[in-house]
Amino acid sequence: MKLAVIGLGLIGGSMAKDLRRTKFATEIIGVDSNPENARIALEVGIADRIESLDTAVKEADIVIVAVPVNMIVQLLPYILDHISTSTTVIDVGSTKREIALLVKDHPLRGNFVPSHPMSGTENSGPFAAVEHLFEGKICIICDQEKCRPQHLALAEKMYQSLGMPTAYMTSDEQDHTTAFISHLPHATSFALANAVLAIEDRNIIFDLASGGFQSTVRLAKSSPEMWSPIFWQNRDYIDEALEVYIHHLEEFRESLKNNNHQRLTELMVNANKIRGVLDGENSSLTKNEETIIKLYTK
Repeated sequence: MKLAVIGLGLIGGSMAKDLRRTKFATEIIGVDSNPENARIALEVGIADRIESLDTAVKEADIVIVAVPVNMIVQLLPYILDHISTSTTVIDVGSTKREIALLVKDHPLRGNFVPSHPMSGTENSGPFAAVEHLFEGKICIICDQEKCRPQHLALAEKMYQSLGMPTAYMTSDEQDHTTAFISHLPHATSFALANAVLAIEDRNIIFDLASGGFQSTVRLAKSSPEMWSPIFWQNRDYIDEALEVYIHHLEEFRESLKNNNHQRLTELMVNANKIRGVLDGENSSLTKNEETIIKLYTK
């Protein structure tokens, strides 16, 4: 199987490494707009060769689009215009509605499988690519009824080779769900980092920072080039998620301001119910939402 991987950073590079390791791919053609990233990808064995976008998409059996979501909307129509009718195109972006809407009427829409492998780190670039990044994590495949069966089956087989179970959602459901369990944590981590950086004598805070702070603020090290377009494309659902989150923060704040220790305790006891979701007990969430939360928080 000949793969073209467009975008040789953390996600694209890690996928390439694992698809080579599992022998799903016989050859990996790399494409990257950054010549230094392309050079490193060759050096560390992510790609067998580097080609232009035109050459890569014409030669590949599968095209993996692993660039920031604002670039996906620019490249995807062009890619579908230039592939053969037998080529499968898979994007791995964290948002889906705008991307899916963009190509809904394209003659080769059925060749395109919108997907979101829900794994990653706060690092970026080809040196960040690692094997086994996706193992045991979930992949969301969107609007599967609009994919031609052979292309959907090939995408499922690819993710199976990465060790990823799949869930199926509409693009709208995907964006709404991930706004809460992926995008909101990143937004709050960026905000927490900014809050601490705004304190005058912050150096002593960093000297005293322990595991709790470091794990909570870790996501603030994520690439703005990747996350700013995600926030923008999913801004309505992220705004909803932030509104809900701010409401619950205000509840905590009010219990402290009003010296209401009982209410403060009640809020924490209620929050502990998340254990039931993570441990598989009954909840008001859909089965897909439960699966995503449990696998995404492993």
